[in-house]
Amino acid sequence: MALRREPHVLVIGGSDSSGGAGIARDIETISAIGVRISLAVTALTVQTHEAVMDVHHQQPGLVADQMRAAFQANKVAAIKIGMLATAEIIAAAAAVLRENPQGPAVLDPVLTSTSGRALLEAGAIAALKRDLMPLCCLVTPNLIELALLIGAEQAVDEDEAVWQGQELLAAGAQAILIKGGHAKGLRSTDILLRSGQEPIRFDAPRLAVSMRGTGCMLASAIAAHLAKAKRLEDSVREGKRFVFEQLQRNSTE
Repeated sequence: MALRREPHVLVIGGSDSSGGAGIARDIETISAIGVRISLAVTALTVQTHEAVMDVHHQQPGLVADQMRAAFQANKVAAIKIGMLATAEIIAAAAAVLRENPQGPAVLDPVLTSTSGRALLEAGAIAALKRDLMPLCCLVTPNLIELALLIGAEQAVDEDEAVWQGQELLAAGAQAILIKGGHAKGLRSTDILLRSGQEPIRFDAPRLAVSMRGTGCMLASAIAAHLAKAKRLEDSVREGKRFVFEQLQRNSTE
């Protein structure tokens, strides 16, 4: 089948019954960029745009089996990882990635919902950092997630955010994209950090619009461009442009 030879992004994450985030947003984004998708569902959530009411975790073995089937069925050219929910699911996903190291993986560290509900169980951050981050070519935390990942208060300026990102690099991450959506100012600046290299800044006007799922969207867009064999820096640039255009469109509707 020709379909099997086309590049796919394997999306590993949780559902969102509202369609505003999670794998619904991932599928929408990756499809818009013209890349096919395979799926491994980690959790089923019951949520609206305002709140998460319930979460049902999948069995770790089922998540691993979904991933293995995706690798067997299709040409997985990149991986996008979102909600993982538990330390056991993290371990299962990491084991399959070690078996299949051919595709670059982008990790969006989903720790809480927009409404504040925890989406990663207590104590699983250590497993995320130890077992999964070193296997990913990029981790994409916002300022809140970055602080939680290193056990610090949220950065108050760019210098502190870069310092926190360097701490995460030292913990084993290959590259960090610090998202500036929770910062203040007229510009929204994302910062790409890699060991031994100068930070690269991706800048755009800050729009006066709120939209759920932008973190999912950015990581998915980056993974889609990586699946097209673009360099990491170019994939980040194209991903940020995609998100900005979607926000801009949303602000005029």
